[in-house]
Amino acid sequence: MRRPFTRRALVAAALAAPSRLRAADPIRLRVSVESVPTHGRTIAAMNFCRRIEDASNGEIKTELFHSGQLYTDQNVVTALAQNQIEMSIPGTWGLAGFVPSVDVSQLPAMYARPVETAHRVIDGKTGQMVNAEIAGKLHMHVLGRWLDLGFENWYGTSRRLSSLDDLKGMKIRNSGGAGKAWRTSFLGAIPNTTPWPSVALALAQGTFDGIITTNETVASASLWEAHVGNVLEDHQAFNAYVPLVGGAFWFGLPPKHQALLTDVWDANIAAYRANMAAAQIAARNKLMQHGVTFTVPDAAETDAARTRMLAAQDGLVKQWRITPEIAAQALTDVGEA
Repeated sequence: MRRPFTRRALVAAALAAPSRLRAADPIRLRVSVESVPTHGRTIAAMNFCRRIEDASNGEIKTELFHSGQLYTDQNVVTALAQNQIEMSIPGTWGLAGFVPSVDVSQLPAMYARPVETAHRVIDGKTGQMVNAEIAGKLHMHVLGRWLDLGFENWYGTSRRLSSLDDLKGMKIRNSGGAGKAWRTSFLGAIPNTTPWPSVALALAQGTFDGIITTNETVASASLWEAHVGNVLEDHQAFNAYVPLVGGAFWFGLPPKHQALLTDVWDANIAAYRANMAAAQIAARNKLMQHGVTFTVPDAAETDAARTRMLAAQDGLVKQWRITPEIAAQALTDVGEA
């Protein structure tokens, strides 16, 4: 009488065993970026995802969505806040709409500074204060040091740009943000914010006379075909991407996985930055090969422009709603206090 029962019990136990012994489902980490697969930001995100899966031994499963497949930079911050995505690396220019202090990099004190100064600001006390403000206002976690994009410059079509004075009267497109529009107006030009998908056609048709962007952006879009023929390379501002992790996801992770994400990003950010810098150099060479002419203003001209701009800085801090302590710390970090 007991043997059938025993067999049935063994069969039931065998059937139940896989569900009891199966490893826990992996943690899902979805990463959204707007850039295309060949862009340095996307390449960095791909590498980060691969390294996370390897370092976690499969306990974290990553999914990368590029080219704005899920969200553009304009709406990914909202998606992070609503727990619709776990991670993104949006540009500072987009984040400033949510946390104005991110625009500290656009202040006059930062105009035409070398990359070492830019890093000293965003990696130092100023950057730490901005990161804390992002975390507090958006309830998100900044994973570590920001990813470089590179320096912005002036790119013109018909008019030769040999000095800052040549900008007067030109209509200049920018990607948004108070800093770029202010700087354009300050130098006597007219700011414009045409959406990026329409930029090439608008340049070709003469809707505006130039743009503020980076070498890599112009080269990747082949804007010489839209009549971009000259560059005033003043390194007016240094742009970066901020590695953001959604708050609900981050605080739901066990400490070992929080440490893993942090360590992997920190161990690789120097290489990611180096790759971005190399991409900007390659883009500059490509533009020159397509006949684009570069003019680099001398230090006397850019220093004089910065001095004139600095007279407006206190007012801009208030107007742009940058936390005064953060602006003051930026001055200290660049040595202007």
